[in-house]
Amino acid sequence: MKFSSFASGLLALGASFASAAEMVKRASLQQVTNFGSNPSGVKMYIYVPNKLATKPAIIVAIHYCSGTASAFYQGTQFAQLADTHGYIVIYPESPYSGTCWDVSSPASLTHNGGGNSNSIANMVTYTIKQYGADASKVFVTGTSSGAMMTNVMAATYPEMFAAASVYAGVPAGCFYTGTVNGWNSTCSGGKSIHTQQEWANTVFNMYPGYAGKRPRILIHHGSADTTLYPQNFNETLKQWAGVFGYTYGQPRQTISNQPASGWTKYVYGPNLVGDYGAGITHNIPVFAQDDLEWFGITGNNASPSTAAPTTTLATSTKKTSTAPATTSSASNGECTSQHWGQCGGNGWTGCTVCASPYTCQKSNDWYSQCL
Repeated sequence: MKFSSFASGLLALGASFASAAEMVKRASLQQVTNFGSNPSGVKMYIYVPNKLATKPAIIVAIHYCSGTASAFYQGTQFAQLADTHGYIVIYPESPYSGTCWDVSSPASLTHNGGGNSNSIANMVTYTIKQYGADASKVFVTGTSSGAMMTNVMAATYPEMFAAASVYAGVPAGCFYTGTVNGWNSTCSGGKSIHTQQEWANTVFNMYPGYAGKRPRILIHHGSADTTLYPQNFNETLKQWAGVFGYTYGQPRQTISNQPASGWTKYVYGPNLVGDYGAGITHNIPVFAQDDLEWFGITGNNASPSTAAPTTTLATSTKKTSTAPATTSSASNGECTSQHWGQCGGNGWTGCTVCASPYTCQKSNDWYSQCL
């Protein structure tokens, strides 16, 4: 009887340890299937480095249309840099054909509404609990459709994220259609024009009554983007300027050739920075190391983009009601789209030929990509 009780105690103790133990292999991309409520069927993948920091930070890295968690894991440096800095990366994966994100339905555009945004938030909650992560150091980034979702996450779960970095996206709510995974051509074409207060109200309405701190926003966009047109850079700046109380069109600083040659950085303040790339198409580069600095994972201050004393030029009266001059893309037949680049879709006027050995593959009626 005593032995039976002792054995039962060991079994209970073992079960307790098993429930608390990590369920994924470290230093490789692993799928997690039991992260909690997943109303919209989003897949969760995670990268946990071998040398995990005490109370690690978390970066949520969200892929583009036609992408996957694996493609974003392989195509960006976030996992590689996690090996150095000890943070965790969550890579959500869209459940839809074409793998765009639902940034168009009421469910996904509402706090705890049951859409994609809800599922991604539950991934974060799971990871904080499972790994003892620092809930004050959770960040989100994404490209294209993933950038749209990044803005949506910042709007629907502002209490969850400390900062966000957006690459070639649109304002939160701009893609609204009332349907799941819908396409909004008016928004993608840069024709959804609103005041900064109207855009800010769109954010506020996604989490009614919320009055807490909101994540700092870093926006990247290219002047030659013909998938999500450059005006979306301005509209996104308007939105977050309205949220933070800045005046759109009046950045405190303009910095040339940052974060790279040909780019211009518009600093509105510690909570909002925009990076605009001359001649950059929708095939936008991801500045992962700069993101880590913006997040505060590296560097000496949480908003380093405001600290560049040798290259800044005050432009408090500069107006930017329209995007800086764009560079037109080459016509069909005169250019080649690189790997991951767009090569077709309704209204597409850019390159239709893919660099060898890639071929142009249709994701949906609006988007084909070199894969």
